[in-house]
Amino acid sequence: MACRLFAQAVPATPRLHMSDAISSAPVPVSPLLAVVVPVRNEAENIAPLVAEISAALADVAHEIIYVDDGSTDGTAQALKATAATTPALRVLRHATSCGQSAAIVSGVRAARAPWIATLDGDGQNDPADIPGMWAFVQGEPENDRLLAAGWRTTRKDTQVKRLSSRWANRIRAGLLGDATPDTGCGLKLFPRALFLELPAFDHMHRYLPALVLRAGGRVVSRPVNHRPRLRGQSNYGTLDRLLVGISDLMGVMWLQRRWKRPRLLPPGQE
Repeated sequence: MACRLFAQAVPATPRLHMSDAISSAPVPVSPLLAVVVPVRNEAENIAPLVAEISAALADVAHEIIYVDDGSTDGTAQALKATAATTPALRVLRHATSCGQSAAIVSGVRAARAPWIATLDGDGQNDPADIPGMWAFVQGEPENDRLLAAGWRTTRKDTQVKRLSSRWANRIRAGLLGDATPDTGCGLKLFPRALFLELPAFDHMHRYLPALVLRAGGRVVSRPVNHRPRLRGQSNYGTLDRLLVGISDLMGVMWLQRRWKRPRLLPPGQE
């Protein structure tokens, strides 16, 4: 079944079979930063995490975009209730579960802000890290092609998850050369326009550093906090990542070989 949103739609992204959408809540000022949060069956985490994001970005003109990826619990109801008291919150909902990457693409396409921060919806990423990343990218020259990637230096996951991620990062870095120690961290910050240049495919969010480098961008890893999950359970599991990881990796390697962004010489140096 094609992925679609329960909302007013504009033309779909063909490969993902989903539509963009507008939300039910107005944003009082033009936002500079959109926080995109993909969620699936995270009803208990909605209100606490939205409150944390709002507090962390009190001094930044922002919008919060939650994309409900076909939840079957009370996530939709929790989002509706939270949006009623949070003007910056916009809610999109996939008709069926299309995956985390599809949810991120839906959110980025719907964003009004020129900059995007992504955040996992389970509460393990700390919204308090966003202002530091925001200040960093704003202070960098030529930041229109910059991806700031979170680096969970102290993981609060199970030993199995930590070990599998460590080996996956080593293999991926060796084959793709993305020089990123933690591509699996959900906390990332980047220009919306840069993201929309990238090829969209299932699981693309795990390869954003390699895709940004392929597009002629720059990637900087920033240490961030990581917290234990306090509520609910993981909905995008370790086994799922392992089963699709090899084919995804081969696909990204193919993309790297097929295209490299040309570097244009400055005027007078032709």
